[in-house]
Amino acid sequence: MGESLSHLPLIARIRAERPDISVLVTTTTRTAASLMARRLPEGAFHQYVPVDTPQAARRFLDRWQPDLAIFVESELWPNLLMGLRQRRVPVALLSARMTEKSYRGWMKWPASARSVLRAFSIILPQDTHTASRIGMLGGTVGPLANLKGVGLPLPADNRTLMALHDALGSAPRLLAASTHPEEEVLIASVWDTLPEPKPRLILAPRHPERGDAIAADLRAAGIRIAQRSRDEAITPETEVYLADTLGELGLFFRLADTIVLGGSFTQGVGGHNPLEPARLGKAVITGPDLYNWDAVIPALEARRAIAITTPSDLGKALRLAQRDRVAYVEAGQRARDVAAELDKALEVIWAYLAPLLPIRGGYQ
Repeated sequence: MGESLSHLPLIARIRAERPDISVLVTTTTRTAASLMARRLPEGAFHQYVPVDTPQAARRFLDRWQPDLAIFVESELWPNLLMGLRQRRVPVALLSARMTEKSYRGWMKWPASARSVLRAFSIILPQDTHTASRIGMLGGTVGPLANLKGVGLPLPADNRTLMALHDALGSAPRLLAASTHPEEEVLIASVWDTLPEPKPRLILAPRHPERGDAIAADLRAAGIRIAQRSRDEAITPETEVYLADTLGELGLFFRLADTIVLGGSFTQGVGGHNPLEPARLGKAVITGPDLYNWDAVIPALEARRAIAITTPSDLGKALRLAQRDRVAYVEAGQRARDVAAELDKALEVIWAYLAPLLPIRGGYQ
């Protein structure tokens, strides 16, 4: 889903500059497909990516007959790439990302790696490690540019925002955003130890379909909750608001006084996008497992615009944010500045991509 969201500013730029071009977006998950259905602009539409077999890739390309293909991050589908090369379709790899583990895997088949990487007309890596690894495998890379550093603030319906603001009342608000299994229990248990006035906790799980199970766990612990997917009203007695809906984080980032970003206190997820709250002037408290954001985190750390903590120290970080509101707000302002700087990557990407865009009767 993160990769899908990172496409949106580029798709908007393509449609604005070249409204004659239609954009087909492919994903592999139902969650991302649902999100794209709501967020794609006019002239852009979604299909699931084909299973990467020669026959499926051939049928897919015969059906859609693309003039340009854009791959993002590490989605290197060999049969689809070879099919595009056979059709002489230009192919770009943007925000290219290759971990050390992936690099070691490709090194076992160096000829295959060279063949795959040379299918790309341009490769723009998101970090220096990726640039070096792709170069050693025989690929040619351009300048660093990360689509995940580009974006507009997440949208929010103003009427819904004001209604939630009134319903939540004047108590401080702690948002736990994009949480995964075990993180809800961790954050709720730490929240329960915070001093008064205790913030109202808003839980926004990464996968809203887990909402009923999370609600059952919280109620079993004696916590009074209201569940958004079931349209349950927020009352003065509500301790936790379970925001188990999709595509509404823009609302809750705006409503939050303090934000804990999930996917980082458990192994194997690699964290979620700290720039989404940053674009709204909000700094985050996050766990240490952030490998998906290696190209972004150093810029935030250098500006003291993010707090990285461990599960055992989360309570200390939250109490500090409670006590020193001025420092937290200032960190949010610095986070917004970092996001604005990273947004400039779109201009780098556009300079390389624009010459590959199709025109009627040929290529520019």
